[in-house]
Amino acid sequence: MLQSLAGSSCVRLVERHRSAWCFGFLVLGYLLYLVFGAVVFSSVELPYEDLLRQELRKLKRRFLEEHECLSEPQLEQFLGRVLEASNYGVSVLSNASGNWNWDFTSALFFASTVLSTTGYGHTVPLSDGGKAFCIIYSVIGIPFTLLFLTAVVQRVTVHVTRRPVLYFHIRWGFSKQVVAIVHAVLLGFVTVSCFFFIPAAVFSVLEDDWNFLESFYFCFISLSTIGLGDYVPGEGYNQKFRELYKIGITCYLLLGLIAMLVVLETFCELHELKKFRKMFYVKKDKDEDQVHIMEHDQLSFSSVTEQVAGLKEEQKQNEPFVASQSPPYEDGSADH
Repeated sequence: MLQSLAGSSCVRLVERHRSAWCFGFLVLGYLLYLVFGAVVFSSVELPYEDLLRQELRKLKRRFLEEHECLSEPQLEQFLGRVLEASNYGVSVLSNASGNWNWDFTSALFFASTVLSTTGYGHTVPLSDGGKAFCIIYSVIGIPFTLLFLTAVVQRVTVHVTRRPVLYFHIRWGFSKQVVAIVHAVLLGFVTVSCFFFIPAAVFSVLEDDWNFLESFYFCFISLSTIGLGDYVPGEGYNQKFRELYKIGITCYLLLGLIAMLVVLETFCELHELKKFRKMFYVKKDKDEDQVHIMEHDQLSFSSVTEQVAGLKEEQKQNEPFVASQSPPYEDGSADH
């Protein structure tokens, strides 16, 4: 008997705080996913980093042996300056791109990466004025971009998602949930094909040093706004039609970002995903909210009535004393 009561009380406790339990498991799962990613990246990339470090040490030792007139501190000072310039997008190699990093098309590409929060990091402001303007430009531009993307995605979603689903549901009588799921899958497939596979094939042809996997990797890193900056198109040596190429990449990034948001919004509108998301949200108790509102209104009304009564008492106290007069009918009755 006691065990059954304890079990039922535990079940009621879990059901009462189900959202909190789900949220706790969500936080735990996210932390475990972070740790899992760190372990995998470390185990995969650390050996390659070690090989690269050993290779650089051998090259440095061999260079110093072949050039005895050059000391190691001088070489390190020179390499440090070269690496610092490379971080700002300037290279001293003879086969590096001879184009400027801050012509109009490059600046337009940089502005698009800043506003879309992609931020490849291959080109950064050099001057203090440029850094200050980048801060101000981003503070205003990023919310402006979010507003712009929200408005565009809302309008595109109406024509691309909601109307087709309603058409098949009303015209052909299919279940709305089934139509929405099939439509979301087809839309995702078309988006992946048009903004990942096809552009990856194009980049693998236009970029000499990129294969298909590296091109697909660039497309995903860019449209997901991760923007690691290890692959940036249009930075090769003697790139043909570089200005037009940069403008095309800028348009591709904006259109691809809009397409990704439309697909994300389409999946978020699925009934199953809405139910799944609600598991982790805080549930509002309407009855308690109404009780709190009524109590607040009652307290406010009682305080107002008390203030009015107090004002009336003060007015009575301030009025001069007036003797009460007997009514006429009382005088008449006294005469009789």
